[in-house]
Amino acid sequence: MSGGTAHAARLAMHRRRKRINAIALTASLAAMAFGVFWLIWILVETVRLGWGGMGLAVFTQMTPPPQADGGGLANAIFGSLTMVTLATLLGTPIGVLAGIYLAEYGQKSALGHTVRFINDILLSAPSIVIGLFIYAVVVAPFKGFSGWAGVLALALIVIPVVIRQTENMLGLIPNALREAAYALGTPKWKVILAVTLKAARAGVVTGVLLAVARIAGETAPLLFTALSNQFWSSDMSQPMASLPVTIFKFAMSPYENWQQLAWAGVFLITLGVLALNILARVLFRDKH
Repeated sequence: MSGGTAHAARLAMHRRRKRINAIALTASLAAMAFGVFWLIWILVETVRLGWGGMGLAVFTQMTPPPQADGGGLANAIFGSLTMVTLATLLGTPIGVLAGIYLAEYGQKSALGHTVRFINDILLSAPSIVIGLFIYAVVVAPFKGFSGWAGVLALALIVIPVVIRQTENMLGLIPNALREAAYALGTPKWKVILAVTLKAARAGVVTGVLLAVARIAGETAPLLFTALSNQFWSSDMSQPMASLPVTIFKFAMSPYENWQQLAWAGVFLITLGVLALNILARVLFRDKH
């Protein structure tokens, strides 16, 4: 009798677990479908409205004045590419070196804990706060907006992302590789460069690409630093146009051609960010 009761109890528990599992699976699939639905809708609308504004003029003509026909985004595209490239070149070495320190030297040191804590704050800080900081320490004292101020703001967004990714990727490298190199008499700096960093390079590059994808669409920091410029300008000491700020300005305007150019800019940024994320995923997949 007791054996039959125990068997019935096990069957009841099994059925209850199956019901809970089915409910949890259904809820998970529903949540995924909800998110994918909005993502697909956004992408479809971006392609539909953005593709209609695409043309050769977008890449060859400058942003038009109000109520003017035609025009393009050449100066905004150039400004965005310039500032994003310089910010990446400035922030990546700092981020990689700091990540190496945290992973290889400062795992348990007080300085390492402090740097890691500050990096976590920077990762979660709103980008507008970083823009206001650069405005206070660079723009206001020099009494002028500039492309260099925009580069500094974007670099401050790049650095914590690269630090976190570099530290995480180096932390995944087995200690056996380090110990084998040390056993051969290799100095620590050379072990880091030739063994650990080389083994983790795909993950580090992934972090850099994700950081670039993040700053490519940042608007708030550039509003307080680089501002904008209706004309072509390669002078980094002067206000400089950028795609995110131009999109913000044109999308809020009542002019139809400005709105069409704004959607074209959204399409270009979305395409660029999508390409960078796909490239990052491919590199990460190849790493494993």
